[in-house]
Amino acid sequence: MTSSRRLLPLGASLTRERFSSCQIGNGSLRSFRGFGTVASTEPALANLAEKCAIAVTECATVEDEIGKIRHEFELAKQRFINIPEALNSMPKMNPHGIYVNKNLRLDNIQVYGFDYDYTLAHYSSDLQSLIYDLAKQHMVNEFRYPESCMKFKYDPTFPIRGLYYDKQKGCLMKLDFFGSIEPDGCYFGRRKLSRKELENMYGTRHIGRDQARVLVGLMDFFCFSEACLIADMVQYFVDAKLEFDASNIYNDVNRAIQHVHRSGLVHRGILADPNRYLLKNGQLLRFLRMLKDKGKKLFLLTNSPYHFVDGGMRYLMEDSFGLRDSWRDLFDVVIAKANKPEFYTSEHPFRCYDEERDTLAFTKVDAFHPNKVYYHGCLKSFLQITKWHGPEVIYFGDHLFSDLRGPSKAGWRTAAIIHELEREIQIQNEDSYRFEQAKFHIIQELLGRFHATASDNQRSEACQSLLDELNKARQKARDTMKQMFNRSFGATFVTDTGQESAFSYHIHQYADVYTSKPENFLFYRPEAWLHVPYDIKIMPHHVKVASNLFKT
Repeated sequence: MTSSRRLLPLGASLTRERFSSCQIGNGSLRSFRGFGTVASTEPALANLAEKCAIAVTECATVEDEIGKIRHEFELAKQRFINIPEALNSMPKMNPHGIYVNKNLRLDNIQVYGFDYDYTLAHYSSDLQSLIYDLAKQHMVNEFRYPESCMKFKYDPTFPIRGLYYDKQKGCLMKLDFFGSIEPDGCYFGRRKLSRKELENMYGTRHIGRDQARVLVGLMDFFCFSEACLIADMVQYFVDAKLEFDASNIYNDVNRAIQHVHRSGLVHRGILADPNRYLLKNGQLLRFLRMLKDKGKKLFLLTNSPYHFVDGGMRYLMEDSFGLRDSWRDLFDVVIAKANKPEFYTSEHPFRCYDEERDTLAFTKVDAFHPNKVYYHGCLKSFLQITKWHGPEVIYFGDHLFSDLRGPSKAGWRTAAIIHELEREIQIQNEDSYRFEQAKFHIIQELLGRFHATASDNQRSEACQSLLDELNKARQKARDTMKQMFNRSFGATFVTDTGQESAFSYHIHQYADVYTSKPENFLFYRPEAWLHVPYDIKIMPHHVKVASNLFKT
């Protein structure tokens, strides 16, 4: 009976206390206190023995699984030393490819429409500095911002397209496909917020799409200078320890950016030195002429004034045109100062533009003529005059909201022109990126197995050590991939964990296809059928490197 009595306290505890199987393995049961008394019956002892056996078995199972995870992690680390040859057999994505969100039959397309800025015309990185400097000067001279702000310089390494600005809290952030804040992609001024600060400020990383609608999206190519100027102004007030309203910062920067466009300051700067700002491309003319030769209708629909578009197009095509040729001959309809996105919903009338007098005619426009230029107007009148309807029309633009949302809702097909797509695909094709991506996925899988095996109260010292090493290795791979794209916010299309960004979500919404330049369509037959990839998991241009790459 002596041996039986020693078991009684333990038997009582099993009916009242939850303990971890790892504690059993560590011999911790001897330290339990305060147990009640239990009748020394044979059934109780049998039940006690059964529960002890189960607990010991569970402990052994957990420890065995943790041991397997540790073993696989050590093997993986040895394989991480060299880039595997299997990477060479993986397909490379085409930086000049057309990527498909919705199936598109090009033989059904009879009408091609184009925006001008960053669609037909592409600019050098110097343009962002020009916009930044002109807007900064306007804020100092007109809005009476401190003279010291004139020292600010545009930083091309800081912003990416598709960021959001919180006008209430003053944070510039990157969101993922589901509206969650990127943990390492939220800045207050030019300082990155820690995860603890992010939690204190927002409570949760998940903003949600409904809440995201109150944030300001910076989506077009001109947003680079805007995002950088917002962050620099916020940082100035923080450093100077001055009180400020984050919404006022945004409103002033946005007004300044709009001013330099609407006043013509940017346009005059570009035309004064086109060699510095405009990028010539002979393939553009070849593409437009190919469409005309195939009997397609072409139209230009832009918010820019005609004199700016004309000066830019003349420069871009001066090496390809003869003395009597004009870029206007390529287009059936030319519409400037269209005021998109209001163009798609308003009922503004078209006005015929007199190039020589720089005036608008007062007569009603009920037909479009190839030798005329038109201002303003609306989609309703455009459709009534041209009789170009629905899926026979495709429109190319760089701004997902101003350019493509309206046509998409009107039933046109849409093509997003995303200049930075080329560079990001080139990076994703590099072995060094795919190597880090595979490492990340391996560690992610091991972490998933770890958390499914060991709960919070079942972590021995060895368990915690393994968890810390896995988290550290995952963060290192994530940071390495991020630095390849942009040191502050990473890639445009995906988050640091490989999920789609909020910018990608909007591409899914409003772009049937997307590519880096319109002339990339030259690589496809005019009658081609463009299909959504059957095995698409995230963006069509993004290849996920499988974790089993290191297991063969």
